[in-house]
Amino acid sequence: MRKIYLLILLLFAFSGSHAQNSEINNFLVKESLLKNSKLAIIAADSLNNPIETINGLYTFSVSGFTQEVTFHDGIAILPMQLESSAFVYVKHQNDKGTHSKLIYVYKKDGSLAPYAFSSFWLVLFPVILIVLAFAFRKFIIVAVILMLIFIYFNHSNGLNISTFFETIFDGLKSVF
Repeated sequence: MRKIYLLILLLFAFSGSHAQNSEINNFLVKESLLKNSKLAIIAADSLNNPIETINGLYTFSVSGFTQEVTFHDGIAILPMQLESSAFVYVKHQNDKGTHSKLIYVYKKDGSLAPYAFSSFWLVLFPVILIVLAFAFRKFIIVAVILMLIFIYFNHSNGLNISTFFETIFDGLKSVF
């Protein structure tokens, strides 16, 4: 009887040490290997090394649209195709919090080049324009024109006002 208890205790101790963590707390966004104008989400650790043990169905919000994507060996392909260069805001929420990334995807000659874009720059550029406009009164017209160009560029590339503020607030939450 004593050996059975010892065997059960060892079995629980051994099985607990090899449990896999199936939460996605960091991810990378790359072009799909098929070169079909689709993006791939790669589950990664804190050092951006791919985690190949992630498998199953996970919910992501992609530019405001909730989508369930299936991970195989740590990689999931987003179902939407990109027709042109655009901002893509990818967000995943789990028990450990919200994990999000703002990506600018540059499309040229059928290939995609995703660039991670910090929400810090979304705040810094307008703040610099406002400070320069207050510092130099003659710069007010130029600052307003640059601000309108900034807003138009963001809007025409898929970063609408709600996504803009959501990106900023998620970035501020991650700082604090």
